Amino acid sequence: RRQLLLTRLILAGHGGGRPTPDQAARLSLELGRLLDQVQTERLPLDRLETLAPEDYAEHWQLTLRFLTILTEAWPEILRAEGAIDPIERRNLLTAAQCEAWLSRPPPGPVIAAGSTGSIPATADLLRVVASLPGGEVVLPGLDRDMDEENWNAVADTHPQFGLKKLLERLEVERGEVADWPAPEPSGPRAHPDRRRLAALAMRPPATCHGWRESSILSGGALSGDALDGVERVDCPTPREEALVIALMMRETLEHEGRTAALVTPDRSLARRVAAELGRWGVVIDDSAGRPLGKTPPGVFLRLTARMAAEAFAPYPLLAACQHPLAAGGMEEGRFRALTRLVDMRILRGARPAPGIAGLRAVLAAREAGDGVALDGWLQRMEEMSRPFAALMEAEAAPLAGLVRAHMEFAETLAASAELPGPARLWAGEAGEAAARFAAELFEAAPALPSIDPRSYPALLEAFMESAVVRPSHGGHPRLFIWGPLEARMQQPDLLILGALNEGTWPPEPAADPWMSRPMRRQFGLASPERRIGLSAHDFAQGFCAPRVVLTRSRKVDGAPTKPSRWLLRLDAVSRATGLDPRPSRRWLDWAVEVDRAHAFDPMPRPAPRPPVGDRPRMLSVTEIETWMRDPYAIYARHILRLKALDSIDADPGSAEYGSLVHAALDAFVKRYPAVLPDDAKALLLGIGEETFAPVLALPGVWAFWWPRFERIAGWFVETERKRRASIAATHTEVGGRLELPGRFLLTAKADRIDVLKDGSLALVDYKTGIVPRPKEVAAGFSPQLPLEAAIARAGGFKGVSAGPVSELSFWHLRGNAEGGKETSAGKDPEELARAALEGLKGLIAAFDDPSTPYEARPHPAMSPRYSDYQHLARVREWSSGEGEAEE
Repeated sequence: RRQLLLTRLILAGHGGGRPTPDQAARLSLELGRLLDQVQTERLPLDRLETLAPEDYAEHWQLTLRFLTILTEAWPEILRAEGAIDPIERRNLLTAAQCEAWLSRPPPGPVIAAGSTGSIPATADLLRVVASLPGGEVVLPGLDRDMDEENWNAVADTHPQFGLKKLLERLEVERGEVADWPAPEPSGPRAHPDRRRLAALAMRPPATCHGWRESSILSGGALSGDALDGVERVDCPTPREEALVIALMMRETLEHEGRTAALVTPDRSLARRVAAELGRWGVVIDDSAGRPLGKTPPGVFLRLTARMAAEAFAPYPLLAACQHPLAAGGMEEGRFRALTRLVDMRILRGARPAPGIAGLRAVLAAREAGDGVALDGWLQRMEEMSRPFAALMEAEAAPLAGLVRAHMEFAETLAASAELPGPARLWAGEAGEAAARFAAELFEAAPALPSIDPRSYPALLEAFMESAVVRPSHGGHPRLFIWGPLEARMQQPDLLILGALNEGTWPPEPAADPWMSRPMRRQFGLASPERRIGLSAHDFAQGFCAPRVVLTRSRKVDGAPTKPSRWLLRLDAVSRATGLDPRPSRRWLDWAVEVDRAHAFDPMPRPAPRPPVGDRPRMLSVTEIETWMRDPYAIYARHILRLKALDSIDADPGSAEYGSLVHAALDAFVKRYPAVLPDDAKALLLGIGEETFAPVLALPGVWAFWWPRFERIAGWFVETERKRRASIAATHTEVGGRLELPGRFLLTAKADRIDVLKDGSLALVDYKTGIVPRPKEVAAGFSPQLPLEAAIARAGGFKGVSAGPVSELSFWHLRGNAEGGKETSAGKDPEELARAALEGLKGLIAAFDDPSTPYEARPHPAMSPRYSDYQHLARVREWSSGEGEAEE
């Protein structure tokens, strides 16, 4: 509710600015964090007004103006709510506890353990505990051996900084702190010099020069056993790091009663380790939990919100309906099958009109054989979503109404034939957490005014970011994943400190969106580096465990990483004291072996040999080129009869653009076959607008493809004017065929055939893509035009008399500054036609041999630049071993 109230203030324009609702929600979260920091340090908010004098940059003035939300508007909200902030409540409760114990000390012992007192209210409570007759404060890892020079130099990035400030608040000297009277541990202990090594490595920056001085060895050199029980593993990437850690934890289970824990601030590494342990059926929970938005119910809620907000556009619709929780009140398998049919029959190609009505229109136009079943699926989806979809179409809607309609829709969509929706959607720990989140959001929603419904999905995700699902009970009883804070009071047999890279452990000091460093200092807030000191304390404590492993990754997301400053410090001190901190290799070697055991041999280059009777006896001239370059594609298309599906929600790509250009030029030549009018370019552009009309509304077409066509039109008209004097007749988009020995039929559709006045034929191929080089044409790898010439010589084109071919040319319609370019396919068209035909006869004869395979990409250098069947042939799998360049 607090976040929503702050969001309302931001949306109302308090402090200036008009962000979107989701931006306001995220800003409100940051405002809440600032409010918590200020109240934690028990600072008055009215001091904010003095932080940015007139000589500060203007943006600081704007920031402080925005923060009047906290100084002026928020106190009024609190008074109206009759409430206080949670941190203020904690401060008051702690103060009340202090007062109660001071006035009536408890009769028994009171022990406060593990806290460094970084929160002022907590430090006050520790001071009271220390003053009680039976009170004791147990300080974690206080260094009482540090000399005064180093102690006085301790700054906020040092692990002892928090304890130093706490002792000052308690008015206790270091020397007065006694050892906790614990019995001798029965298990292994770290070597006494380990703690001394950690202290040396963590020296304040001002005294690090002492590493190279003999004074650091006063009291005797560090023992060579100081690093006994310490292992370091530097891994190539987080994947190997996670596997190495999982191996260590799995090996622990081979020893009865032993325990192991991974301690890391990197939640991604924690999830990877948990997944790797799944190889051996070991279930382990990350104590930090999982973000609600990444759990199945959280993802389902996000997807259903986006589906409705985007009016059932193809991608959001498929994402929501293919989610495991979606069943639509049907048997789950039946719902999945119908969803796949909707994908193939309705959603492929250009985006339908908005809403279920748009999907119905596509279904009606395509006359799918499964129309009745698909119409029933659409009807069911429309009925389930009607209240939620109606709200999404409104100009503004109350958040509470959107939340209610959304949750009802999600429950209905999640229902199956066996179970009602609530029983499926809200089941398990993640479902219960999602239900609590939805209930809290609905309860708090009236705090926000009506919003644009289309902003609801982003707003939902913004609120969901802070929701976490934590397991109610642990996973494996002897394996754990902890955050650094949790590890302070627990010690397993094996402690693994993971992700020891700079920026992760310690974390990068977070940038304060509200105040500069001088402003924070002036206001009284802790510096951003204070977190580094707390993180350093947790690392030092972990490093002193009896058996500890330090791991890191040399690269993350492909970028080199820098080792944690603490690893660099340990290396420096170890070298200075003669220790050997060399990283271990054994775990990495075992990780390689584990992966090798699960690896599979890559498949060879596909080379199927189907029966001759099943091999195609009719191919087009363009398919002959494919046959030469990639026979496997012919096998997949004509023998397996596999056809690539259109893309989902597709804008016209280069292939569609080429078809549109061909259609426009064909229509123009047919409309003006003889004499070109004076305004030919304008007329061609008019025909182009008619041809492009169905797709011109798409931004990509209007911004990218249409300007290219305008330049093509100018070049085409000028080229036509030069050619028309030598042309007797022009035929465009004309079909042809030629029967070859072995009852093989060659087909073609020529872009253009000009009958010249000397009786010869000129064949033109319009190319909006890449134009074949003459060498490729001569070598037979681009035989389209020469084979069309062979058909033309034989009189195989309808309406075109047989005759000699005098010209084969490509018109490269690039649409660049020149518009286009005419390129000859070769100097001797007749010879090219003869050679192409002989080559085709040889190809037919070769593939009429049952031993000839339909091999994938037999000539890598001549392989096609694109193929619908490349993934089916698994080219990436086998080509990498042969050194083939991947297109």
